[in-house]
Amino acid sequence: MDINTKKLKKNAFRVSKVRGIGASRIRVPGGYLKSEILGMVQEIAEKYGNGIVHLTSRQGFEIEGIKYEDMEAVNVMLKPIIEGLEINQVDSENGYQASGTRNVSACIGNNVCPFANYNTAEFAKRIDKAIFPNDLHVKVALTGCSNDCAKARMQDFGIIGMTEPQYEADRCISCGACVKACKKLSVGALSFDNYKVVRNTEKCIGCGVCVTKCPTRAWTRSKEKYYKLAIMGRTGKKNPRLAQDFLIWADEESITKIILNTYKFADKYISPDAPARKEHIGYIIDRVGFEEYKKWALDGVELGPKVIKKDCVYWSGIHFNSNDNI
Repeated sequence: MDINTKKLKKNAFRVSKVRGIGASRIRVPGGYLKSEILGMVQEIAEKYGNGIVHLTSRQGFEIEGIKYEDMEAVNVMLKPIIEGLEINQVDSENGYQASGTRNVSACIGNNVCPFANYNTAEFAKRIDKAIFPNDLHVKVALTGCSNDCAKARMQDFGIIGMTEPQYEADRCISCGACVKACKKLSVGALSFDNYKVVRNTEKCIGCGVCVTKCPTRAWTRSKEKYYKLAIMGRTGKKNPRLAQDFLIWADEESITKIILNTYKFADKYISPDAPARKEHIGYIIDRVGFEEYKKWALDGVELGPKVIKKDCVYWSGIHFNSNDNI
């Protein structure tokens, strides 16, 4: 067959090593789905693939062994999956309309995990609705607490759940469980003063360990949801690095606006030589400068009173294209 591979990839099919054979990629926003979707994926894999499904590192499916001539038929079977996952696409009749922006991934969140400070899947789906469809190469991951099970610091945007621990002294029995846990499992922000616990607000990272370890519920999570926004982590060939904190104690609305503003920034400054508009946002910022990026990112954003904003963000990582590593 005469195949337009650019169109094929945009339709979220992967070109494989075997001529005439590809793989269909299905993203799962937030990694959260009803079990009936699994049966639909199985049906496609057995009818049009080779019976193998790969679970991707970004919480999606790749159905292997699909012949190019069967892609249209597969797109028809993908439609109820796209609708069931509430994937934000322009036209589900023809499969995916974009595959540049990667799936918004998330840890399991407070639906299950006692350490998570928020519902990661719900926030991930809201971000998905805001940014898709889009061809730009952007990665977003959400994690419920500072344990970072979702590896959020390896993404362009890592959203780390925080809580402002609320202390009710009358319920405290001075057992020391929270102080010991904070010292052993976190940053040691708690101490005793006259048999009551004192929280060092400057040192506290909002992880919520004290809440999970208190036997009397003297510590509870704040009603308000807070987040740490770490930006521009990446893997890759030249300069892999961890994302660094940009905002601390931020709110959901501010983070969503910053992500959308970043897409506008990338549209403005992406390299004209970037193949298929796939240039990491971090490389664009490296080239244009953080100060210019910050102007775009914070445009129209009203930060809350508790937010700590880093005026300068510095990244290091490994430089494979530097003489220092030779």
